[in-house]
Amino acid sequence: MEETYLTNVEGIKKTILHGGTGELPKFLTGSKVVGRPMEIVIGNMFKLEVWEILISSMRIGEVAEFWCDVIHTGLYPNVAKSLRRIVEGKDPTDWHIHTCGLANMFAYHSLGYDDLDELQKEPQPLIFVIELLKVESPSAYKRETWAMNDDEKLKAVPLLHGTGNKLFKLGRYPEALAKYREGVICLKNLQVKLKPWEIQWLKLEKMVVTLVLNYCQCLLKMEEYYEVLEQTTDILNRHPGTVKAYFLRARAHAEVWNEAEAKADFEKVLEYDSGMIKSVRKELRILECRMRDKEEEEKLQFKRMFHK
Repeated sequence: MEETYLTNVEGIKKTILHGGTGELPKFLTGSKVVGRPMEIVIGNMFKLEVWEILISSMRIGEVAEFWCDVIHTGLYPNVAKSLRRIVEGKDPTDWHIHTCGLANMFAYHSLGYDDLDELQKEPQPLIFVIELLKVESPSAYKRETWAMNDDEKLKAVPLLHGTGNKLFKLGRYPEALAKYREGVICLKNLQVKLKPWEIQWLKLEKMVVTLVLNYCQCLLKMEEYYEVLEQTTDILNRHPGTVKAYFLRARAHAEVWNEAEAKADFEKVLEYDSGMIKSVRKELRILECRMRDKEEEEKLQFKRMFHK
């Protein structure tokens, strides 16, 4: 094993566990670096900055261990949280909370993982073992939206929206949901660079709300009613006059037997848009039938209890 400090980089020690082959690759901005255990895009967000420094010292096929001092690892807990949420199938940007990772940390005093919380309180040097498998130039692969620049993300959103609508009409709700969610993440990444009172931020926010409401329609079809309640309530807290949010929340309340809450939301729908009266009356009739059925079922269960 060969041990050395990286030239001109303070606080990093490298140990080569297995030598690579050929010359050092060209790590151009936008290049996709495929390795174990990570895959990153050079010059892009959503990673620890020091990882680029480490990888840029490696050859294809090389396996190396890097000791990194705390000057390079301070943000690791936040990055690790995002990566863990991806693995868990959750949104790495916490877009339904509408704050960035650092803001969440100060607001809630926790990243949601005990080990990361501890590392946040007491930063430690970290060791990364990396194997470099290949480096693809920016033009050699199809980039996912998280790897796009700002202009590309903005152009991708209408395509994701349109694809989501087509999938929804075909009844492919989980796939449609994924497209809407990807569009929201693109928009939230763009909003982070703007101030909430700026015109462009407000335009993006309008697009976010539209996509989240479509996302909620998928959730209703998938019978994820409590998440619909969470998402629509979040929208209404920020945008109180959003009629579709009231309508979707009312339907979700009806599905979980919250009769009073459902009726209150349907009343809000009519308060803001009297043209929705036919749709609201239809939903109220369905709600009344559901509540009668529930009442009859409860009576039957009560009778069975005393016949045993």
